[in-house]
Amino acid sequence: MGAFGPKVAGFWERNRRYEVPRWLIERATERRLAGDWRGACAGAGLGVGFELKDVAAQHGAGVADALADDLLNLAPDLLRWHLSGGGDNYALAGYGDLRLFTADQGPTTVLRFGHAPPKLLLAPGYMWDVRRSGEILARHGGVGRAPFFEADGTPRKPPEAPSDEPVERAEWITALHDRGLVDEAFAEAGIELGRHESDNAESLENRRWRLGLLPLALHRIEPELRRMGGGRFLLSHSLRPFVLESMLYQRNMGSVMSLLLETVDGGVRATYVHSFAHDVGQEPVVELPEAFWHRSPDLELVRAGRLAPEELHPLVREAFFPELRMSGPGGPGDSLPPRVARVRCRGEWHEVSFRRGTLRIHRHTDEEWQREMALRALGGKVTGCFAVRQTWEGAGFLPRALREQRRELFRRVERADLEGVLRCLDAGYDPSARDGEGRSLLHFLHRLDHTVLLPRLLDEGLDLEARDVWERTPLLAAVDGNAPAAAVRALVDAGARTDARSTKMPGGRTAAEVAARKKRDDLDFLS
Repeated sequence: MGAFGPKVAGFWERNRRYEVPRWLIERATERRLAGDWRGACAGAGLGVGFELKDVAAQHGAGVADALADDLLNLAPDLLRWHLSGGGDNYALAGYGDLRLFTADQGPTTVLRFGHAPPKLLLAPGYMWDVRRSGEILARHGGVGRAPFFEADGTPRKPPEAPSDEPVERAEWITALHDRGLVDEAFAEAGIELGRHESDNAESLENRRWRLGLLPLALHRIEPELRRMGGGRFLLSHSLRPFVLESMLYQRNMGSVMSLLLETVDGGVRATYVHSFAHDVGQEPVVELPEAFWHRSPDLELVRAGRLAPEELHPLVREAFFPELRMSGPGGPGDSLPPRVARVRCRGEWHEVSFRRGTLRIHRHTDEEWQREMALRALGGKVTGCFAVRQTWEGAGFLPRALREQRRELFRRVERADLEGVLRCLDAGYDPSARDGEGRSLLHFLHRLDHTVLLPRLLDEGLDLEARDVWERTPLLAAVDGNAPAAAVRALVDAGARTDARSTKMPGGRTAAEVAARKKRDDLDFLS
C-alpha cells in the first residue's frame, strides 16, 4: 500500500494533468521569455495584487528594482505547479521586513507584496525562480541523478544495503518506509520517535501504520529543519485519502496526523501529537508546510508509471533528469483524439466510437437500429452497441474508452479550463456529452467564458432546454450556480425559456424565483 497507493497516485496524476496543462505552461513561458511578467502571471492564472510604481513610491526605488528583478525571473506556471496539490501559502522573497508572498483569494492564488503573515515561511527557490529551479534535485536527495532513476530518466533499482552516498541513502530510507518498516526508516533518517507514557503495544502499532501512510520524505526532514535554524515544528497532514486507500476505516483514529518535530543534538525527535495544547506546550511552534517534508509527487508518479518524465513541467524535468533528450515540448500531454471502444454485442466484440458529433456503431445497419428502437418502444431491453448509443447522452453503461473520453472533457470543465475544453472539442470530442448528473456543457457556462463557448455549442445544436437529473435547464443551472449576469443574459437572448421550472429544486422555482432568493438584483430582467 504505502504512501502512494493507487487512489493517492490517481489524485496527484489528475492534479498534474489538469491543474497545470501544457498549453498553460507554454503560454506563461512565452510571456516570461518576452519580459512580460504580468502577462506570464495572467497566462498561468496567477493574480497580482500590487503595482511596482506603488512599491517604489512607498518603499523606495531600491526595493522596487529588486522586486522587479525577481518578478522577471518568476515562473508563475512553475509556482502554480508546486502549489496546486495543497492549500499552503509561502513567502517567495524578502526585502528587509517586506515580502513577496502568495495569498488565497477565493479560488485564485494572488501575489502580494508587503508585510506577510508572521508564520509564512520562505519557500524553497526552486518552486518559483528560474535561476534556482535546479535546486529541487538536491532538496529531494539527488546528486547528479534523482533517487530511483538514472540521469536520463531510466528507472534504477534501489540499493540492497545502507549507503553513505546521499542519493542511495535517500533511496534506502524511502524503500524502508515503502515496506512499512517505519521504525527502521526513521532511525536511518536520524529521527528519534518519541513516546508518550500512556503508549501501549496497540497504540504504537496503530501509530506505525499511520506513519507508513504519510508521504514523508524522511531523508529531507533533518536537513530542512537545520536549514531553518532548528527549533520546534508541527507537521500536520490529512490522512483521509490514505485511509480511504486502505479501506481500513476502523483504524482511522481521526482524519489528521500530526507530529511535533524538535531539533536535538545529533538529529530530530518526532512525537505523535494527540492534542495540540497538551502535547505541544507553551514554547513557540512553527507549522511546517508540505514543501519541507513531502515526497516529490513528480518522482513518485514517474516511479509508478503514472507520468512519463517528458510529461513533467519542463523546469522540473530538466532538474531531475538532466540527460533526458526531448524531441518536442514538455508538460502534461494534451487530450488525445477519441479512441475506438469495444463492446460485447450478440456474442461478438463490436467497435463504437465518437466522431464529429455522432456516435458511430460500426457493425450495424440503419435497419437494425430501427428494429432495436421499435423493440425499446414496446418495452423491450436494448443491449450491446444499441445500449451504448442509448446511454451516450445520459446515465448508463459505457465502454471504458468512452467513459474516459467523457471524463476527460468534464475534468477540464470542472477546472474552468476553457482552453482545454476547446482543445477537446477540436480533437473530436462530443459537444453534446452529459456528465454523471445529466449536465451538458451548457449547464457549465457559469464556470467558463460564455462569449466563446455559447455560440459554438449553439452552432453544434445543443438544446437550451435540456434537463439534468435535478430537472434544471442551463438557465436554471446558471442562476443556481451564481453565474455572472452577462452569462444569464446571453442564455435568455439565445432563446432560453425563463418560465422553465424544476420540481426537484426547493419550491419548484423558476430562474427568476431562484434569483430573488439569492437577492440577485442584477437579474431583475428575468421577471
